[in-house]
Amino acid sequence: MSGAAPAEAEGLRLQAVELRRVRLPLVAPFRTSFGTQTEREALLVRALTSAGEGWGECVAMRDPLYSSEYVEGAEHVIRHHLLPRLFRAGAVCAESVAGLLEEVIGHRMAKAALEMAVLDAQLRAEGRSFAAYLGAVRERIECGVSVGIQESVPRLLDIVAAYLEAGYRRVKLKIEPGWDLEPVRAVRARFGPELPLQVDANGAYRPADAAHLRRLDEFGLLLIEQPFAEEEILAHARLAELVETPVCLDESIVSARTALDAIELGAAEVVNIKPGRVGGYLEARRIHDLCRERGVPVWCGGMLETGIGRAANVALAALPGFTLPGDVSASSRYFHRDLTPPFEMEDGRLRVPAGPGLGVEVLPDVLREVTVSVHLERP
Repeated sequence: MSGAAPAEAEGLRLQAVELRRVRLPLVAPFRTSFGTQTEREALLVRALTSAGEGWGECVAMRDPLYSSEYVEGAEHVIRHHLLPRLFRAGAVCAESVAGLLEEVIGHRMAKAALEMAVLDAQLRAEGRSFAAYLGAVRERIECGVSVGIQESVPRLLDIVAAYLEAGYRRVKLKIEPGWDLEPVRAVRARFGPELPLQVDANGAYRPADAAHLRRLDEFGLLLIEQPFAEEEILAHARLAELVETPVCLDESIVSARTALDAIELGAAEVVNIKPGRVGGYLEARRIHDLCRERGVPVWCGGMLETGIGRAANVALAALPGFTLPGDVSASSRYFHRDLTPPFEMEDGRLRVPAGPGLGVEVLPDVLREVTVSVHLERP
């Protein structure tokens, strides 16, 4: 990274922070092993600082089904525990946020949203992009798509065909007990062995299912993602010894420290990096650097982000260690109208925003239409 610009060196003074709940209907229901979503309720953070404003997005879901964090809880912990600590600090910069909030245990998604908003404001003041700050080496990134559990195999095949026609370069199938071998076999038979294909269980299986999961080896998958619960690191390591398909960890990776442990134990042959899950983009970059040093492939996971979070994810996915297409899809994959000008694919790729900060602007009319509540917090 280049020398510190004034905003980074001296810090920004937080004058106020706006917490805005928004609700966007999805283009189609998205079903995983932990439930079905028909809309995306998200918490947005707008940091109003002495050097301008910045946006962040909390990736927590409405209910604590994917994670212990959820939207209402994230808003509460930000208002009553995190923001008071940032306000007391006086001047803050993105690099100081994690340390200032460290005494509050957990709540990584809430912390990540605050760090992101401060970083956006900081970089806008410096005239530097997220991509340049993080160390991106690409101007465009390859797009993968995540396909939810469907009511039938024929319906799944039609959906996959449509995504491939649209240009997506990798397909991920959500699986669960009772929806695994048959749909994967059907997709392989229809689209051939050349299709980059992977599966994601979101922790739906138990270690006793290892022999069943081994049957996925016949399909030549890129990886099997998070088959067991996030705490079961040793079970993942044992599965990795049993199967040929590389085991990828998602929910289990909450920091660079846990990533190192998982890699050393042989539980993570591939790592899915989700910035919100690990506490922010600075920690996400540390995990990227760690994995790159050890030759472990990484890719960028998605949490149905709006254009705000999508812009930051695209920048992250342009780092050199992201060698697999991630779940960083076009805006139209999930939303009829996004909060920012839509991200659109060109030949299966998305352009990395090059403007200051996130490099995207929020559309006021759309934001107003989808807003559920707004709270303004001041020092």
